[in-house]
Amino acid sequence: MKALTKFQKGEGNVEIMDMNTPELLPGHVIMEVHCCGICGTDIHVYHDTFRNYPPVILGHEFSGKIVDRAADVKDVKVDDTFSVLGAVAVTCGQCSYCYRGEFMFCKNRRGMGHGVNGAFTRYVCVRPDQLFKIPRALSMDGAALVEPLAAAMHAVGDIAKIKPGDVVLVSGPGPIGLLCVKLLAMLGVKIIVAGTSGDKFRLDLATQFGAEKIIKVDLENMAELIAEETSGTGVDVAIECAGAESSVRNCLASLRPLGQFIQVGHFGKDLNLPWDFIAFKQLQVYGSVGYTRETWTQTMKTLGQGKLKVEDMITHRFPLSKWKEGFDLCENRQSAKVLLYPD
Repeated sequence: MKALTKFQKGEGNVEIMDMNTPELLPGHVIMEVHCCGICGTDIHVYHDTFRNYPPVILGHEFSGKIVDRAADVKDVKVDDTFSVLGAVAVTCGQCSYCYRGEFMFCKNRRGMGHGVNGAFTRYVCVRPDQLFKIPRALSMDGAALVEPLAAAMHAVGDIAKIKPGDVVLVSGPGPIGLLCVKLLAMLGVKIIVAGTSGDKFRLDLATQFGAEKIIKVDLENMAELIAEETSGTGVDVAIECAGAESSVRNCLASLRPLGQFIQVGHFGKDLNLPWDFIAFKQLQVYGSVGYTRETWTQTMKTLGQGKLKVEDMITHRFPLSKWKEGFDLCENRQSAKVLLYPD
């Protein structure tokens, strides 16, 4: 089968290759991939700035239908459709983090798309415990966005402590940042989104999704605008989604005393930051990485109610053979979510 594969370590080294169709293992199912979204992690694997284990098929944000199941699998049927929790492809299942559902911190964990074969192909082999039934209110395309939405849900719903009347800054209007905006809009808080003039495409989407104020940090005085929007007090919560040093600086400067800083973006390097803000403002600083199983359950419940729409996040669709065009759109910030479909 054709698959988008990282075939060896180093910059690039990704191409469409012929890979073996996965073997049906005991206790597993074979799923035919409907579509798979391009994630920032895929871009990092391409550039070899995220840990990977080549040769490995990329892709982990996907939906599909069951086409075969092992004899000992009873709870799912052929033709059932699911979103897939690829992050738990390999875990120990025995450490304290696994027991608590905090599998992201399992030392043995490997996720699909970088640690084991992923879904930029036609068929995958997964366990039933990785499957989340697609609700009627959600399309198969939309179901490919459950994974990034769960990451945003973890930051907004699990980590941040947001109250009615809060002003929340989202710094970085990439896919996760935009999904955070959607979730915050459901909570009814005031949303400010910061980006650069190069983010215009995505900043326009942020306005459509519920942001009340857009700040282009390279063209406008962010400190003055934050003061205007908060009557001089500063924002209550800042969610950093850009993974850029300047973005962190802006978040720390924009927060009011006793405010919350939530780090979602990844940097891949050390930073030089005005860390005294943490002490002098007595800020609450949290990290948010991935999600938990409970987060996935809550995400599916939210989507099943039909009040949160994610299909409007999908700006481009390509066959797998045009993967490079999709990757370039993501890197150039001219897309929100790009889906690839098996040829």
